[in-house]
Parts: sequence; C-alpha cells; structure tokens
Amino acid sequence: MSANTAMLNAETIRMETLTKKRPIPKEKRISSADTDKKQRKRTAERIGAIEAKAFREVKRVPGISVFAVIGTLIISVLMVFVVLAQVNYNEAASEAVRLSTQLRELSEKHRTLELAFETSIDIKEIERIARDELGMSRPDAAQIIIVNAVPRDTAMVITEESDDSTQGFIDFLKSLTNYFRKQEN
Repeated sequence: MSANTAMLNAETIRMETLTKKRPIPKEKRISSADTDKKQRKRTAERIGAIEAKAFREVKRVPGISVFAVIGTLIISVLMVFVVLAQVNYNEAASEAVRLSTQLRELSEKHRTLELAFETSIDIKEIERIARDELGMSRPDAAQIIIVNAVPRDTAMVITEESDDSTQGFIDFLKSLTNYFRKQEN
C-alpha cells in the first residue's frame, strides 16, 4: 500500500509542476481550496482504481486441509472393505447354492439306492437258501417259548460331573438339529 501511495504522491507532485508552468487564464482559475478538493478526489479515485486492480491481480491458492485428506483416505479404505465384503458375500452365496444343489442330488440318489436295496431283498429267496443250502428248518411248537416280560422302570445314576457347563446345551442343540433333519427327510 505504501508503494501505491508513494506513486500517487509522485504523480500529484508532477501534476502540480505541470500546472505551475502554464499560465491559467483568470476565468478558468479556481481557488486553491477547490483545487485541493478536486485533486484529493482524483487521487482517491486513482488509489481506488489501483487498489481494485491490485486486488484483482492477487490470485488465491486454495489450501488443502489435513483433515480432508485423512477423511478421504479413511472413506476410501472403508469403501474398499465394503467392496471386499460384498465379493465375499457373493462367493459364499454362490457356494451355498452349489452345495444345496449337490445336497438335493445326493438325497435323490440316496432314495434311489435305498429303494433298490429294499427291493433286492426277497424273503422267499432267503428262506430257500436257509432251508436248502444251510439245512435250517422251522421251529416246532415245543421249541417256541413265550416270555412275558413286564418292562420295568430304570434309572441311571451318573456320578461324573461335566466341567464344561455348555456341553449339555450343545448336546441339546445337536439333538434338536438331528430331530429336524429327520423330519425333513
């Protein structure tokens, strides 16, 4: 600002010297108070123009905040984790579909093999082999003994205490899952 003011002061001095060299006619002469006011006004206008020009010429370089950089990095890392989690989820889902298809195929094959096994047993053929080849015979009436056993209530006393208290709960969950698996088949 002081350089601008000095430059304006130099120009004001130069203008004063130019006006002194030329004689001004009496009609056009203005009092020194009016001249001072006009010069101050022109000087203020010039200073304003110079300041405006100086203000326009100053280019501001935007700064980068450290927090903005750190925040951007954290968001980028989190986005990468989200994408990786989505990829893992998709792989697990496709693996589950593949395994359920395989389970369905194996269950169907198991039913087919069970049916083939049950139809392959011929009771008449087994009786023929037992009689003819092994020399077995049907029991006589004297050989058959009928036993009437009344079922008795029994109880088991377990003296061992389990150190792991969750083992009973785990066994209970396993029995439930086995029960429901039997119900599905």
